[in-house]
Amino acid sequence: MHQIIDFRSDTMTLPTPAMREAMARADVGDDVWEEDPTVKRLEAMAAERLGKEAGLFVTSGTQGNLVSVCAHTQPGQEVVLDIDCHIFNAEVAGSARLGGVQMRPLKTPRGFLSPDQVRESIRPANIHLPQTGLVCLENTHNGHGGTCMTPEETAAVAAVAHGANVPVHLDGARLFNAAVALKRPASDFTRHVDSVTFCVSKGLSAPVGSVVCGARDFIARARRFRKMFGSGMRQAGIIAAAGIVALETMVDRLADDHVNARTLAEGLARLPKVSIDLTSVQTNIVRFSVERPGGVDELVKGAAARNVKVHAAGPTSIRCVTHKDIDADDITKALEVFEDITARW
Repeated sequence: MHQIIDFRSDTMTLPTPAMREAMARADVGDDVWEEDPTVKRLEAMAAERLGKEAGLFVTSGTQGNLVSVCAHTQPGQEVVLDIDCHIFNAEVAGSARLGGVQMRPLKTPRGFLSPDQVRESIRPANIHLPQTGLVCLENTHNGHGGTCMTPEETAAVAAVAHGANVPVHLDGARLFNAAVALKRPASDFTRHVDSVTFCVSKGLSAPVGSVVCGARDFIARARRFRKMFGSGMRQAGIIAAAGIVALETMVDRLADDHVNARTLAEGLARLPKVSIDLTSVQTNIVRFSVERPGGVDELVKGAAARNVKVHAAGPTSIRCVTHKDIDADDITKALEVFEDITARW
């Protein structure tokens, strides 16, 4: 059992021994000159896995989304997306500040745009209106508790956007969680989108990085924006090596995280003053509400005092994320801690 049980994010994962060994032995070169063989191998592996022509290794999912938005759009255009998505809420308005685009956030019940919403949001040709430049999707959806958008739902939205000559970008930070949860190849989820980014540094447990995948000309544009934003990583094969191990060895085990998340969610549902929608717990994220004034602060601080760390996602809500460094025994211990705290409410 681990000394500290850290549910704050799957970004808390530590690299595996195999990753550390691969990093130590990585064959490297200057990636700005496109001469790092390990980076190139990771990019090619990612592109093949997702059915795209090319890949680009970036420092983070946020950077991956930013260079994708910029590569797809022109300043002054508009981006259609869900109001609760990561790009709109948790990326420091980078696309607006650095890409010069306007966001058009739409409210959705599950975090996923519908074909009708996209159809109604694409701007008509009018001198007064911004031109719709991009539609963004997120899968799994962090803000809605790790919910999964099916390949068929993605295809339906993409068909509407493409019918209006608007490209589609997928923020697939936890895409492989969706693939494992729905038992579908990852490429099924990306076939109909023009670009996708996924993180190797979350549930896949590598220490750093994400990969953007798309057509070769798109990746060439994205590479220029990556350089513009200061991300010439030089001998980046040292960290890309861990990403290769992540793709080779860490995808299938995501199912364990999903089982642990379900066990945690069902245990939380039995606690007083706790409200949770179990239907939203499809992958490794558990979001729940605390129906007691000051209860979130009490739970966060009380659990931390007993070596269980959770994330206050709002004044009345908490997010827990399972990952490889949390096992079934940790779930049992954490629930005992939560039960002890809430028993006094």
